[in-house]
Amino acid sequence: MSTQVETREFQAEARQLLQLMVHSIYSDKDVFLRELISNASDALDKLRLESFADKDLDVDLSDLHIELVADPQERTLTIRDNGIGMSRDEVVNLIGTIAKSGTAELLGKLREAKESTDAAGVQELIGQFGIGFYSAFMVADTVTVLTRKAGETTATRWESSGEGSYTIATEDTAPQGTAVTLHLKPADAEDRLFDYTQVSTIRGIVQRYSDFISHPIRMEVERTKDEETVREVETLNSMKALWARPRGEVSDAEYHEFYKHISHDWADPLETIRLSAEGTFEYQALLFIPSRAPFDLFTRDAKHGVQLYVKRVFIMEDCASLMPEYLRFVKGVVDAQDLSLNVSREILQQDRQIQLMQRRLAKKVLATVKSWLDSDAEADAEKYRSFWSEFGTAVKEGLVTDADNRDAILGIASFESTKAEGQTTLRDYLERMPDDQEHIYYLTGRSRAVAENSPHMEAFRDKGWEVLILTDPVDEMWVDAAGEFDGKKFQSIAKGEVNVDKDADKDLEQQREEEFSGLLGWLGEQLAEQVKQVRLSARLTTSPACIVGDEHDLTPQLIRMYQAMGQPLPDIKRILEVNPDHALVKALREAHSERPDDPKLAEAAELLYGTTVLAEGGELADPPRFARLLADRLASGL
Repeated sequence: MSTQVETREFQAEARQLLQLMVHSIYSDKDVFLRELISNASDALDKLRLESFADKDLDVDLSDLHIELVADPQERTLTIRDNGIGMSRDEVVNLIGTIAKSGTAELLGKLREAKESTDAAGVQELIGQFGIGFYSAFMVADTVTVLTRKAGETTATRWESSGEGSYTIATEDTAPQGTAVTLHLKPADAEDRLFDYTQVSTIRGIVQRYSDFISHPIRMEVERTKDEETVREVETLNSMKALWARPRGEVSDAEYHEFYKHISHDWADPLETIRLSAEGTFEYQALLFIPSRAPFDLFTRDAKHGVQLYVKRVFIMEDCASLMPEYLRFVKGVVDAQDLSLNVSREILQQDRQIQLMQRRLAKKVLATVKSWLDSDAEADAEKYRSFWSEFGTAVKEGLVTDADNRDAILGIASFESTKAEGQTTLRDYLERMPDDQEHIYYLTGRSRAVAENSPHMEAFRDKGWEVLILTDPVDEMWVDAAGEFDGKKFQSIAKGEVNVDKDADKDLEQQREEEFSGLLGWLGEQLAEQVKQVRLSARLTTSPACIVGDEHDLTPQLIRMYQAMGQPLPDIKRILEVNPDHALVKALREAHSERPDDPKLAEAAELLYGTTVLAEGGELADPPRFARLLADRLASGL
């Protein structure tokens, strides 16, 4: 008997999403069954995990299964499992609300894909955001969910037609687990050649999409025996673990469907990787590199990791200990032979065998990417470009966190530069280096445009030396950690002293130091609160001045990053370099020697410093004052 019946409104985002699901055009609606079976399989796995964690939980694990029940007369299809089930609150939170970051982004992209009739794009987005349950409304007018959580005595009934509201009620009795009943839309002969109440249709979909599910998927079917019609229970899936089958027996299509099952992605993976380790510690791995980055790739609380099995028994959904953080986008399965079935996350974090597996899995993924780079095939080159475009920023985190694989990561990394079209690898950069260039030069910045127009670039551009342009926030971190590549040191062109002209006349340089010593000392006094030193520059050709840091100073971008994270830093003053060949600097030297106490000169020094800050994309401490000084100076010069 139902009690506590409530009618609730969907969360606004969920309501919008449902409307898009119901009214969008899909190339293949069959995938709704794959998603619901996948959810049921997850519920069975979670029950097994919960039984390991809670020894007092009284549950029967002897016959975990998924049952499909079709009723052609009533036009219903039920997907039932005897898994973990859901409480009333969980039903509301998991179905009535999309409690995920990025929902607004998802809705916007879904609308764009729908308006452009990009059905495949819509499917990929839905899978990407993990909302497969809602696909039921593609084929059903009404969806009913009856669920009882393991360990609880009452059940919950949820029902909705996919419009603006749903009903939820408490039931006195129901079997443990979850039953999702779809009240199917009327059959449309023009739209469907078959319907979802027919055994042949259901069997075909299960064998196509869910054959590898490790739990039996059962359905009662009619058979003819001795001229009599009898009803039998048939297991529709083979339940064969793909990673345990010989490579030649598994098709690409089967691998792709398995990937979609474990990742809830709708797109095929970019690459499938198999690995088998034998000896004192045996395990098998089946890994997938997605074709697109998940929406939560850079979300702090997002779960990541691969599935862990022990002797074909599912142990853990997101085993982060098996995959380093910078490869968090990799999906897959690892099946170990020698771990305990009741292994905990805490034990995993300390287990030496797990650490060894992680190292080997990471090396295998990096080696796979490297093989694309080394290949002459255009298909592999396109794979690499797609991979780096989607995941390069995350992979570069490993340059900071994974010292053992740092060289391997540098070997597959690509960066924008002043010479290459698109991006360049470090190997290609080294091949283009002239003989008189000692270091790999780089410049960090907020954007390519800001970096390319930076005064720091001038001497390098004139010299013809290539400079890497690094614009990702993580670039500020790894260049110091990496240090060098293939014996060549990474050198910022905005830090330390840089001299691109080794054949410069030393006597002339000394003479200039003497000529400008008075101006340099005076500028140092005028700008003492802003800079710690003023010196002549060897890196400028057309700009009057630029600001640089000492070799080991934090960059302005890195300082802003730390401050955004709430980490206070001491005030770090930088160095002002002036161009002795620029007309403005020459005029300042002459004016200072003639009238050193002129207040207009102090304003000129302030303006000079402000323009250098703006030139590198920085922020002025007092923009209104700078604007006023500049306007006054322009007015006096007209």
